Amino acid sequence: MVIGPVQLVVLGFNKPDFKGEILAEFERLRASDTVRLVDSLTVYKDSDGEVSTLEVSQLSQAEAIEFGAVVGALIGLGAGGDDGVEIGAEAGAEAGAEGLDFFSDQDAWDVLKDIPNDSAAALVLLEHRWAVPVRDAIVRAGGFPVSDGFISPLDLVAVGLLSAAEAETLAASTQQKEI
Repeated sequence: MVIGPVQLVVLGFNKPDFKGEILAEFERLRASDTVRLVDSLTVYKDSDGEVSTLEVSQLSQAEAIEFGAVVGALIGLGAGGDDGVEIGAEAGAEAGAEGLDFFSDQDAWDVLKDIPNDSAAALVLLEHRWAVPVRDAIVRAGGFPVSDGFISPLDLVAVGLLSAAEAETLAASTQQKEI
């Protein structure tokens, strides 16, 4: 199984208005094999402090077993060297058979303590399927990742790729708000 680069994204929502648009977009991206939602946990606390959670993954059971085996092997390699790879792969495959659960109930409770009423937080683990051939080409050329990160609209203004008005509009729609 080829696994693309995996990214953890943490999102916050003030007075969320969930209508299914986000999940529909993840479905669209999966259908085109652009991005796969490995696991996500959304925790919502309503205005009265009542809590609800939603966990979503786009992995089939077979994919979860394979994904678990690969992740388990990598963890085993890090923890026990070559001897740990096989043990980690077996443990990961067993965990995948039960459904991968990267975000536990404990994660939900950790998120809850930090969010006020009428807000939500989401932990999203994405696999970038589109990046597999690019990553492989970089490796074949002897390259390796040094750093990565998102560029804000204001950074684009600084280098002249956006006007200040365009950046303000983007910043207002994407600005992180403290939760």
